[in-house]
Amino acid sequence: MKNVVKYSITSMALLLIGSLTANAYERMEPLTLDKPDLMQEAKRQLARPRTQELELRKLRLPGEVSAGLTAEASTVEKTTPAKSAKCESDMQATSEASSEVPFVSSSPSFGSELFSMKTPEGVREYKIMDDLTFAGVPLFVAGIIAKSEKKSFRQDYSQGVSNTRLVTNFHTSIDNYTTVLPMVLSTGLNVAGVKGRSKLPRYLASAALSYAIMEIIVQPIKTITSEMRPDGTTANSWPSGHTATAFTSATILHKEYGLTRSPWYSVIGYAIATATGTMRVLNNRHWVSDVLSGAGIGIMSTEFAYAITDVWFKKKGLNMNDRADVASLIDHPSFFSVSMGLGLGNRNLDFGGDYHFKFRASTVMGVEGAYFFNKYVGVGGRLRVKSTPIGNFTDFVSSGQTRLDNVSKTIQTTTNFDPLTDSELSIESDHITDFNGALGVYFSYPLSDRFALGSKLLVGSSKMNDLNVKGSASGSLAYARDFTYDSEWDYLTINGKNAMTYGTGISLTYAYKSTFSWKVFMDYDFSRHTYTMEYNPNGWVANALGDDAANRMFGSTLSTVSRELKKNMNSFVIGGSFVVSF
Repeated sequence: MKNVVKYSITSMALLLIGSLTANAYERMEPLTLDKPDLMQEAKRQLARPRTQELELRKLRLPGEVSAGLTAEASTVEKTTPAKSAKCESDMQATSEASSEVPFVSSSPSFGSELFSMKTPEGVREYKIMDDLTFAGVPLFVAGIIAKSEKKSFRQDYSQGVSNTRLVTNFHTSIDNYTTVLPMVLSTGLNVAGVKGRSKLPRYLASAALSYAIMEIIVQPIKTITSEMRPDGTTANSWPSGHTATAFTSATILHKEYGLTRSPWYSVIGYAIATATGTMRVLNNRHWVSDVLSGAGIGIMSTEFAYAITDVWFKKKGLNMNDRADVASLIDHPSFFSVSMGLGLGNRNLDFGGDYHFKFRASTVMGVEGAYFFNKYVGVGGRLRVKSTPIGNFTDFVSSGQTRLDNVSKTIQTTTNFDPLTDSELSIESDHITDFNGALGVYFSYPLSDRFALGSKLLVGSSKMNDLNVKGSASGSLAYARDFTYDSEWDYLTINGKNAMTYGTGISLTYAYKSTFSWKVFMDYDFSRHTYTMEYNPNGWVANALGDDAANRMFGSTLSTVSRELKKNMNSFVIGGSFVVSF
């Protein structure tokens, strides 16, 4: 709630400052300084007869020279009136010209130009619907649909301490700074004099209101829903505030410079925002659903804020309008896009026996681009990251914890001593992540200037990371009870070998402004993967009992279980993309 109040007060203050600044600079007179009256000085000099000057010079010169000057004076007296009239006419013209140009240049200084609210001729006023695309709505709804994936990991955090933890070996603090990086870029460009959509006062008001609306939406939802974060730290996971802030910043950059100067500003901004959301998931701070909904809120908040300031400021404080390029997917089928989506497909990995794992919906993020030789055919490629959580993973790990406790009880029954003081299973990754790169042929069939159907045929390679659970145990040695042991081992590891992938898909693209489009798509990918599993629930027993005693008591049951599975994988991805056409 503090953030809501802070952003609200800040936005209202900046809106007031923007309005006052606009009025002050509109009333300001051009800066001028007092200047000498050059016309009067010239007349005074011309009124002094040339003959008087020559008479004074004659008094100081020899006779023959003085006689020569007398003749010259006679000539001067005849010509002076005409020359004087000409000089007076020239000075009059000069005086009139100089009266139109101040003694100090009337062009505004850097400060006055920076805070000016005067809109150049030819720049039209924005209407309220010009800034509303509602592109954030499907992202927000996708986040609600994807909330079911939170069930892939369940803990009772109310107990305060758990011997099962979800952790990751990916840690970075960069996502704390990338949230505002697009905003810093757009502000720097504006202050440096690179003209975008708005002059500085209007720009600051629009940006502050964007962040305020975003906070007013995000914070109450966090409080009401109380969704637990995946790392179990706090119950304010949905939606992601970092992601909402990043997409607010990216949409500000998009509106100020992407729509007006170059679409690559938009690509940079949304790529940074997408990376921020991805890092929030990899940092184990958010679920995928949090990121999707946060992205939608960020885009919607900025669009609403700009619509409000368009009404507030009307035509004041604009530099330029959006690029006048005609939105045509017929003329510009080539594209570059940033996408987010939800992956569906094969639902399980069955290694036999009790080793059966169920998949849940995947999180998919990527970039894609293609160059078209004509309006129908082109070549291009796609880079994609797909993260698939294991739905029953914690059930499997919980049963493993029970098995660990049962082994400890068996040792206690045999030796009248419990060697296990403390134990923990740390889930370092509860999902399989697939990094996919593919190249191929792209197709486009324009339905109109603004709508086009698309398809593709791709061939690529898939690289998968490991799903890993670490076990740790500590206690006293059974054979030397005054000594302790600490054991850490790989409890469970599942990985997939690299494989070839074959993909296709269909899409519908809508060009909403010049070179900018939104796309909805459904992709299909096929691959044949080889998965391996290594399961070792009793890696601590040899440390606690010693090798000989452990083998006598448990025998082959201490051996690591190794399994291999070859499986055809079918993946469907449904999602949306922000597209730059060229």
